[in-house]
Amino acid sequence: MRDRVDAGARKSDTELGAVALQLMLSSIGELTPASTEADAVDQIATLESMKSACAAAQAKQTMRLEELRIESESAAGVPVARQGRGLAVEVALARKASGSTGGRHLGFARAVMREMPHTRAALASGALTEWRATILVRETAHLTPRDRGEIDRRICADVSALEGVGDRALDAEVKRLAYELDPQAVVDRHAQAAKDRRVSTRPAPDGMVRLSALLPLVSGISVYAALKRHADATAGGDDRTHAQVMADALVERVTGTATVGALPIAVNVVVPDEVLLGDSTAAAHVSGYGPIPADTARGLISDSLDADATTTLRRLYKSPTSGALVAMDSTARLFPTGLKLFLDLRDESCRIPYCDAPIAEYDHADPHSRGGDTSASNGGGMCLHHNRAKQNPGWQMTTADHTDSTRHTATVVTPTGHSHVSRAPAPPGHHDSQAA
Repeated sequence: MRDRVDAGARKSDTELGAVALQLMLSSIGELTPASTEADAVDQIATLESMKSACAAAQAKQTMRLEELRIESESAAGVPVARQGRGLAVEVALARKASGSTGGRHLGFARAVMREMPHTRAALASGALTEWRATILVRETAHLTPRDRGEIDRRICADVSALEGVGDRALDAEVKRLAYELDPQAVVDRHAQAAKDRRVSTRPAPDGMVRLSALLPLVSGISVYAALKRHADATAGGDDRTHAQVMADALVERVTGTATVGALPIAVNVVVPDEVLLGDSTAAAHVSGYGPIPADTARGLISDSLDADATTTLRRLYKSPTSGALVAMDSTARLFPTGLKLFLDLRDESCRIPYCDAPIAEYDHADPHSRGGDTSASNGGGMCLHHNRAKQNPGWQMTTADHTDSTRHTATVVTPTGHSHVSRAPAPPGHHDSQAA
């Protein structure tokens, strides 16, 4: 009887904790505006400290979630090597973040709860922001628990030492201490980091793209120096600025083509026919980038035609009411090229909520092994993190494709029973009807 009473009390305490958090959330949203400038500053500072305390509490609850998950999977006979798989993605969904970000949140929680007690205390007290705590975790990840704990003690045991220290200064100090404690670990980390070299793009405002390259130190500096040297010798010969000459030289040297419009690279532009014909100013959509103005889309297509680049017109059909793109079916086990292209155009990015990662894989919501068909309705574009996570026990994904009434929807249910729904974005030129 005592065990049952205690269990009931614990459940009650947990429920009260959830209620208290909801009340706190409501009360913050209803804060009375400050009456003086000083009061406004004080409230801003206190709210920032509360954000830090919330981050510490999130780390604590994340570790509790991992503990409970391991216990339940152990009891269910799940092999140790498979226990906890998909947990990072589940944390990401709870925090409205991408799958890759969920992995960082989980790693952060493990570090501050298990190996960095002073960082955790400083975070909980509001003396350390979540980002600054992240710097400490990130820059000590390659060290032994003992050395990591030593840096944790030196930097965060006395929180007054953190006053006025900038992010870059904190980053530099952690790196200095890491090298002092274990020089070889730092050298090994640098050697390993070279394997992570890559090039990526991110959409930027006003029809621009931010091209980034993560390169080893010498390579990165050499590339920049070569572009700068070319611009130093060229700038002033026309109306381009020094920065513009460097940007143009980068394109020319990488592609070997001086005219951007002639680049032999496929750029998928989804554009309503009335925009293409100049009868509408609705936005078009560029795969991997996002919406662009109608004039920009027409100019992009015109430049490609003028440069004699290969230009292909593919027709996409949509429901006039919901805007849903018409599905394409296949009897193949793997998604054929045409269907993959359709999913790229329909989904635009990973179909899991909050994830804007590029589509890396195409998979069945209802698994093919259980009779799920290879179709646009049962298929979806996924990033690597989420496609792997949904294969784990306790995860379910269902889709609905009622094209006359709504666009394609995907519903993900996590092992805890939480449901997350996403709907395919509206194609260019479509506007959902507003409820009266």
